[in-house]
Amino acid sequence: MSYGQGGPQSQWDPWKPNSQQPWTGGSDGPSPDWAALADASEKRNRRRKVFLIVGGALATVGVGAAVTMAVVDSGADDEANRPTSSVPATGLPSASGTPSFAPTSAPPALNPKEFVSSKAKDKARNSPELMFPGTQLTMGSTVYKKGPTADSTDCATGVQGTLPKVLAANGCTRLMRVTYTKGDTAVTVGVAVFDTEAQALKVKSQADSKSIVKALAGKGVKAFCNAAICRSTTNSYGRYAYFTITGFTNGKDVTTKDTAVFTMGDDLAEFAFQQINRRGQTQASAAAEG
Repeated sequence: MSYGQGGPQSQWDPWKPNSQQPWTGGSDGPSPDWAALADASEKRNRRRKVFLIVGGALATVGVGAAVTMAVVDSGADDEANRPTSSVPATGLPSASGTPSFAPTSAPPALNPKEFVSSKAKDKARNSPELMFPGTQLTMGSTVYKKGPTADSTDCATGVQGTLPKVLAANGCTRLMRVTYTKGDTAVTVGVAVFDTEAQALKVKSQADSKSIVKALAGKGVKAFCNAAICRSTTNSYGRYAYFTITGFTNGKDVTTKDTAVFTMGDDLAEFAFQQINRRGQTQASAAAEG
């Protein structure tokens, strides 16, 4: 350390308050020490640069922490307050994936039999031509030719034996008949109509071996089953009871060996059932669509 006029002179520190700058003597008085000033300026710039870099790093760390905390806090608050049924703002499905839908159930199918089990629901037109349409019937590989038809509200006129009494006792309102032939074999199908299924079921249970529908001849079909032995059947479906009588047009008796006669009677009984059931299906479909 050097001493000058006025006592000891302290070293100049640019960052120390009230410190004095160093001067060198001269004829006109003290002059600046340019080397010292340059050195001090360099030190000052270096310290400022370090300060700015460090300060910037701290600021960056502070901002990063704030963002992280904001994200975590936002997620927690959002999860806690979000309704369970909410949808993301983008409108896309959530990460859980599977969308859920309210359970639905189709209405139960209508039962065709209900529409042929009572007069109240069975309102479609009916006739022998509607029940047994066309001029022939094909069952499997067998073709039966359609013959004469008959329709009467007096059920007793188309039956014989014990059947007139059975039909009358249970309120028969209509009897439709049709005959089919194949070679020298003929079958007449009779369909009796009642107001309720219960009445038709009683007819089925009360009919016996002498409850017989009358064979229907005409339209090229010879009379059959007038005096010969023939095969007959009785059944019911809904409010309809249906009967068959099958025999030979040449007057020959039917025996248990005449399997073709049994097959023909069974085919026509099956067809009668199918037509009654189809009538129910048609009305059930119309009711479902309406």
